[in-house]
Amino acid sequence: MVEDRVNRTGRSMLAGAKDVSPIILGIIPFGLVAGAAVIEAGLGLPEAIGMSLFVNAGASQIAATALFAEGAPLWVAIGTALVINARMLIYSASLAPILAPKATRRGKILLGHPLVDQAYAATMTQGRFRDDIDVVPYYVGSWAILASVWQIANIVGALAGSFVPPAWSLDFTVPLVFLAMLVPALKTHTDVEVALITAFAAALLVPVLPMQTGLLVAIVAGMAWGAMRHHDTELAQEGEAG
Repeated sequence: MVEDRVNRTGRSMLAGAKDVSPIILGIIPFGLVAGAAVIEAGLGLPEAIGMSLFVNAGASQIAATALFAEGAPLWVAIGTALVINARMLIYSASLAPILAPKATRRGKILLGHPLVDQAYAATMTQGRFRDDIDVVPYYVGSWAILASVWQIANIVGALAGSFVPPAWSLDFTVPLVFLAMLVPALKTHTDVEVALITAFAAALLVPVLPMQTGLLVAIVAGMAWGAMRHHDTELAQEGEAG
């Protein structure tokens, strides 16, 4: 019985790893850039390893690193990372009913760390509907392969970045990474509006507000516009239904 349980857990973890494996190729260059950005910011390999292990989120890691490199206060870098990762609150709220019945109280807390976009998407769209696996090890398995590749890519990027001459500045790679992440997510008119408003606000505010707080204000402005447009859409749908 115990052996069957162990085998089922192993199969579940492998299933999660298999389902997210097609997107690993897209994670590698992202991790290389993230690791190299840490070196570009004047930090070292221990910091690169620590950030990739504990931040566990590429976009916020790169944003925080870029802000640190520009001399922004620590609270601004952390605040920006938290704003970027605000979507995790929504992820966790929708994922909790699926994972919670299968996890202990301590387990629920620990399961918060592996919450990344790809593991969440695989669990919500595939893992939770399968009867041949257990959803918790599936979720952990999908994260484990992603985290392993991400960590290795960060280390390689950090080591390679230390050999890149200062004249070959890697600063330009940061906006390229964010653009590569952003464009596929722009699926509606509201998405495009939010992106344009945030970019416009950042262009206006970042040069004039102190300590890089312009970026935070621009993000909040984009979020506010998106919330307003979403509310307007709901009202319009209710009006049509009525």
